[in-house]
Amino acid sequence: MAPFLRVKIVKYELGIENVVNGDGNDLYVAVNIKECVMEDGIRGTLVQKKKTIYPEWNGCFDSHLKDGRVAQLAVKRNENTVSECNIGLQLLADKCRNQTIGGTGTDVWLDLIPQGKLLLQVKLFVEQQDLKAQDELPNRGIAARRGAIKKAKIHLVKGHELTARFFKQPTFCSVCKDFLWGLNKQGYQCKVCSATIHKRCKEHVLGVCVGSDNDINLYLKERFKINMPHRFKVYNYKKFTFCDHCGSMLYGLLRQGLRCEECGTNAHHKCYKKMAHTCGVNQALLAAALEKLDKLPSVEDKSEPHLPHAQESAVYEDVPRLHAPPKPRPVSTPGPGPTDLSYETLWSMNSGEPVSQASKEAPPALVTSSSSRPPPQPPKPKPRMTKKVFEANFKNDNFRFLKVLGKGSFGKVMLAELKGHNKFYAIKALKKEVVVEDDDIECTMVERRVLALSCEHPYLTHLFCTYQTKEHLFFVMEYLNGGDLMFHIQASGRFTEQRARFYAAEITLGLEYLHGKGIVYRDLKLDNVLLDSDGHTKIADFGMCREHTSEQNKASTFCGTPDYIAPEILKGQKYSFGVDWWSSGVLLYEMLLGQSPFHGEEEEDLFHAIQHKQPIYPRWMPRDAIDCVQKLLEKDFSKRLGVISDVKKHKFFNSIDFALLAKRQMEPPFKPKVRSASDYSNFDKEFLSARPRLTQADKDVIASIDQNLFREFSFVNPESRKLLTTKAT
Repeated sequence: MAPFLRVKIVKYELGIENVVNGDGNDLYVAVNIKECVMEDGIRGTLVQKKKTIYPEWNGCFDSHLKDGRVAQLAVKRNENTVSECNIGLQLLADKCRNQTIGGTGTDVWLDLIPQGKLLLQVKLFVEQQDLKAQDELPNRGIAARRGAIKKAKIHLVKGHELTARFFKQPTFCSVCKDFLWGLNKQGYQCKVCSATIHKRCKEHVLGVCVGSDNDINLYLKERFKINMPHRFKVYNYKKFTFCDHCGSMLYGLLRQGLRCEECGTNAHHKCYKKMAHTCGVNQALLAAALEKLDKLPSVEDKSEPHLPHAQESAVYEDVPRLHAPPKPRPVSTPGPGPTDLSYETLWSMNSGEPVSQASKEAPPALVTSSSSRPPPQPPKPKPRMTKKVFEANFKNDNFRFLKVLGKGSFGKVMLAELKGHNKFYAIKALKKEVVVEDDDIECTMVERRVLALSCEHPYLTHLFCTYQTKEHLFFVMEYLNGGDLMFHIQASGRFTEQRARFYAAEITLGLEYLHGKGIVYRDLKLDNVLLDSDGHTKIADFGMCREHTSEQNKASTFCGTPDYIAPEILKGQKYSFGVDWWSSGVLLYEMLLGQSPFHGEEEEDLFHAIQHKQPIYPRWMPRDAIDCVQKLLEKDFSKRLGVISDVKKHKFFNSIDFALLAKRQMEPPFKPKVRSASDYSNFDKEFLSARPRLTQADKDVIASIDQNLFREFSFVNPESRKLLTTKAT
């Protein structure tokens, strides 16, 4: 619907003392809308194509805005023209660009010929505007794909909030004092005190962050008796020196930093107050010694706990616990320092188990010798990854890579053929170095588990198998050759109401299944909903999923695609399944209108619109659809559709038989054009033009990766094992 003007005829004035408004006289106004018609492409002629309009005084007439359209307004008496004027409708529209939406309009005085003035009230209605809206909707479609974002994972160690980051300048570890080397994110840095450490030194940190809780400081002082403040003094360095806290260079010609008079520790002026009281302590050596005694405090991933009880754990309770203390050994006479407690007492402090009376009265060796039970044994270490565990039943030699279907910072998604079976799959390849450097190992394992679980539902992408090489991780999934909804909406502009309703209903069933398993999806968007050859939808890409979610165990990580992020995530609140229903509301709006409900030139503007503005709904949009989208886009998640009531019961879905839909027995309103099982015509050409090959990783980086981190990744769907022993007919 094109923009249009609504013009109200208010009054006609001959002079200051003579105002005619239709009361007690026979004057009236005639309006002729004329359009410019080009003749021979050189000059234009005004032609009237519609009937003359005779609005009453204080009455209105409407006219759409078109190039060259002119309104002729004539004040008449008994069919004789008294005064008249011609004015372009675009000129009237320009006068009310800054009008208040929902207001009375803009007053415009027109000078008439030969005499008099005519007062108009002009109101501009832009495309898809509604009186209830609070802002104008830009006339823009969905032009490009939008990538998801995720805030860095936070590791909580001794009060330090450590996040992986890339250091542009030479930097040294504050624990072992070695150089942080690497191509990407070389190490961790505390968000509070800026301390830098190696990833391998994360568990060896003994110094408490200055921004941590005082109770933690007191606990560590009592437990480890480490409270030796540095004696810093301003120092002039004659050679290049690095700060022992943040690891960066001390810049300047004079008085570049401070040096401890006792241990020689160097620090910036901005860093010395943030340093832990560990004067004369070699953290690396002490941490190694304490690790042998199981006294070292552990690490907590603050990003998101994956166990229901994880949020109740203390800072030092996230490492794997031993189920019994290690084999006791004779202990020498205790002296001052960190080893002034018996080993059984140290075990009790770590495990939280009470110490037996016998262990209090006798040395550990005597207790075990007099006991009738055999001494408890430490748990067996996990076996290293053997060749048999490392290699899955499938490998790259089993597949022939044909085309690139999608690309991202994670790797690629490629179309591949299973050799000898004439079957085609979509293989998602992740680079191990990126997974490790971005701390996404757990997210990758979650994706693998959710994909394996999704095989039980018709509207979730099914997993064939997963396997790995030294450099890559591979997800082998069913190939959905109908393309994604982003491809189709770019081709058609927007979907019909019937088609959008059908897709929304199938997506609702998929989300309900995930929520029933305690999984919040968090990345619902047009790009992640694919069509099969029949036209049914399937949700794909489970890399943002979070397991074990409930109202008691909510998520807190800031993640998702900007246009689809729910207000509670932007506000930093804890959230659960309501964020998926918000994203489904954005998705439904986009399918119906071909535009996003919220806009912003910058990401900050977009986030402000999501939190404070309301979407605009055109007058032609069905009321049931408007009501459904409005309830899904309720900013208060406690009142949102899907949280307080069942989405399937909304009147917008009255024509959907969900019982039949769950069995895939409803005919899709649209069937994509698919010529064969390997057809890739429904995917973007920008991806298809790339060569289907894997990017080689840096050998030194791969050699430094502990392959045991991925020992549980390989998986084969039981139904897929049959293909190993059968050939295509």
